[in-house]
Formats: sequence, C-alpha cells, structure tokens
Amino acid sequence: MSINWNGVFPAVTTKFTENDEFDFDAFDKNIEAQLEAGASGIIIGGSLGEASVLSDSEKIALLQHTVEVVAKRAYVILNIAEQTTKAALLCAENALKYGADGLMMLPPLRYLADVEETIAYFAAVAKSTELPIMIYNNPYDYKIEVTLDMFEELSQYKNIQAVKESTRDVSNVTRMINRFGDRFAILCGVDTLALESLFMGAHGWVAGLVDAFPRETVSIFRLAKAGRMQEALAIYRWFLPVLELDIHPKLVQYIKLAESVTGLGTETVRLPRMKITGDERDRVLGIINHAVKNRPELPAGTWGVEAEVDVTGVS
Repeated sequence: MSINWNGVFPAVTTKFTENDEFDFDAFDKNIEAQLEAGASGIIIGGSLGEASVLSDSEKIALLQHTVEVVAKRAYVILNIAEQTTKAALLCAENALKYGADGLMMLPPLRYLADVEETIAYFAAVAKSTELPIMIYNNPYDYKIEVTLDMFEELSQYKNIQAVKESTRDVSNVTRMINRFGDRFAILCGVDTLALESLFMGAHGWVAGLVDAFPRETVSIFRLAKAGRMQEALAIYRWFLPVLELDIHPKLVQYIKLAESVTGLGTETVRLPRMKITGDERDRVLGIINHAVKNRPELPAGTWGVEAEVDVTGVS
C-alpha cells in the first residue's frame, strides 16, 4: 500500500455535543468543506483531534465514520498516540481492520524513550502492518526528536514513507532532502512555517487552521507548488495572525472557536479542556473576526477538486 503524500492534509478536530458525545453532523459538515476545497487526506485522532481523551472504542467509531463519509475521495489517516508498544500495535491493527489508508505516529508518550527505544517502537509498528506511516516529529511538544540518524535506521522499513516535520526548524526540510533525497515525503506540521517549508521543498502540509479556512489553505499550497510565490505570499501574510493560534497550548480551543466563526464547527471541547472566556476569548475572537472581515479573494482555479492549478504528484 502507498499514499501520495503531496497536498494539504487537514488534522481535523473531533466534534462533541454538549452531552459529551460525538457530534457527527458538525464533523461531516467540516469534512465536506475540506474535500470541496481539495484536501488530499484527512487526519483523525491527532493533537487537534483531542486524541488524549478518546477511548479505543471511540477511535474505532470515529475511524469507521470518517471512512464512510470520505468514501475514497481522499486518504483517511489515523494518528497513533500511545504510551506502550502493545497499544500502538493494537491501534495499527484496528486502523487496517476498519479502513484507514495510513497512519501518523508519534513516539511513545509520557515515557522519554531513548534513541534505541524510539526506533524499536516505530519499527515494531512498521513490521506489523502494511499501512503507510508518517512519523510525527515534534520534539517541541513531545520531547523526543527523531534525528536524521534515526531516520537512516528507519529507512529500511518501506512503509515508513513520510514525516510530519514539526521541529520548528525549517532548515530540517533541507537537511532531510540533502540526506535522503526523495526517500521520505516531508509535510510541514507547523502552520506558521508552512509557506517557508513549501519553498524549501516540503511535499505537503498537515494543517490546523485549515479546519476553519480550507480554501485559503489549499490555495496557498497550490500557488506555492505552481511557483506563484507572490500570490501565495499575499494570502499567507493575511493568514499568519490566525495561523499563530496553531502554536499555542490551547490550539484546540482556539481552532474550534475559529471553526465556529466560519460556520464549520462548534466550540465544544471535552474536559479537562474548557471553552475560553473573558479577555482571552475577546483577543482570539478579534484575530479571527479581523481575518474573516478581510478575507482575500483567491485566484481563480487555486482550490477545489477541479482546480486549474493541479499539483498532483508535484514534489
């Protein structure tokens, strides 16, 4: 099995009702907006998807529902964010069983695994499944860095195909390309470094604020890949104050608030997270509302399934 890792891969939020159950009506509306905009894949159960508060059975239910809704119009990627190798293997098994097209994988959570342990963790899952894997490299938030030497070790596993590059060092895109050529697809995982990463050669964008602004996100990606950098830059400069909501500890609450403003979701989160209030809410709403009020006109044909700017297969 393989995935074309080029394009925008929204890390979608998990929608909840006020009764703390899945809100599939709100979820489906957002998914349809992502697909209409031209997303290449849908990532569920990630940090934005509140993976830490989802039970195993909920992850399966969410996966089954997403597979049904997407209906092969894009890839469905399930995130693995587990504390034990045993749990990660079970998650990978369920992903294949219930229709995922691929996996995104964090290193082991909570325990600060060393180099050997981290490699063994990824390798165990890679050997257990035929699903393509994207390694989520985010030492800023999760304290374990997957170094170039570690990727060298992992390159023997053909289904480890991509990296979500979230080190916050944009030069790492060039380091990966210099070391490995096209062995690994590189997807930017930090919204505020997206255009910079694409310019340096990243293949895709695992995006967060795409949840509220899907067309703008896809348009930036496609313009950048088509070499229309000034047009991409103009939209990106408008977008940056909103993109900075993605690098805050309350990114889930902030992005869900943005989704509610643009009509693509609700603010509801699962405890212990709570909706933001007071001055914090006013500040974030000010950023979002300013962006909505000044929303740019997108160049024709730069978003959507039938877009004129076609970057399928472009690296």
